[in-house]
Amino acid sequence: MEQLERDPDGAAISEATADRIQIVEDQLERIVEESAGRALDRPRPASRDTLDREEREIKENVLRLGSLVADQILDAITALRNHDVDAATAVIHGDSVINEVQRTVTGLIVRTIATQQPVARDLRLLLALDHVAYELERIGDHAASVAKQARKLAPFPPLKEYVDMPRMGELCAKLVREVLLALVDINEVQAREVAVQDDLVDEHYHRIFDEVLGLMRADPDNVDRGARILFAAHYLERIGDRVTNIAEDVVFLATGDVEDLNP
Repeated sequence: MEQLERDPDGAAISEATADRIQIVEDQLERIVEESAGRALDRPRPASRDTLDREEREIKENVLRLGSLVADQILDAITALRNHDVDAATAVIHGDSVINEVQRTVTGLIVRTIATQQPVARDLRLLLALDHVAYELERIGDHAASVAKQARKLAPFPPLKEYVDMPRMGELCAKLVREVLLALVDINEVQAREVAVQDDLVDEHYHRIFDEVLGLMRADPDNVDRGARILFAAHYLERIGDRVTNIAEDVVFLATGDVEDLNP
């Protein structure tokens, strides 16, 4: 005869039923324990304070990078104007500092994404800052390329005071600083105003190109210097394009829309 047990309410149950109940209870207990263990292993939501602090650190490094780049542009133009080989060489060597800061920014962004798990606006900000850092690093490369041409031109008399090159370089450095201000405030209007000024950079470039080409045609002795001026002017024109790319990043941060500001 099957032995009977009683449940917690006093009702009689068979031994087999009691065993099945015990098995179910054991399984439930194991499931609860495993679930608790997974909850402990699961990454916890990032602290808002920590995320804010890391975003500020990244912004500060991006602004530092931009300031270094703007200085490099002006120093390259000064070296060109003054026929200063040493100054041009310093700009070329200084590009390694810019590269290192850009790597630092990228490392900080990767760490923040991995540890803080940002979403929505924060993730968009970090991805945009990474692209801005890339563009600034490339602008630094262009400034170094201008300095290389300045170093080669230094031993020779200037070709018509290098036409509009100094003004073009100063404008490019100004636009870098202005787009960084737009980035700090995520100011869409200011970013668009900076992008519009790329047309001024293009006007300088076309004027330099036409005038230097005329000087080269007029006198074969001008060909070597003229070619190097055209190379340098092309690098400055590319700086203007990359500033526009940064302005597009600012518009993206402000609106969430991807726009071509220099169609």
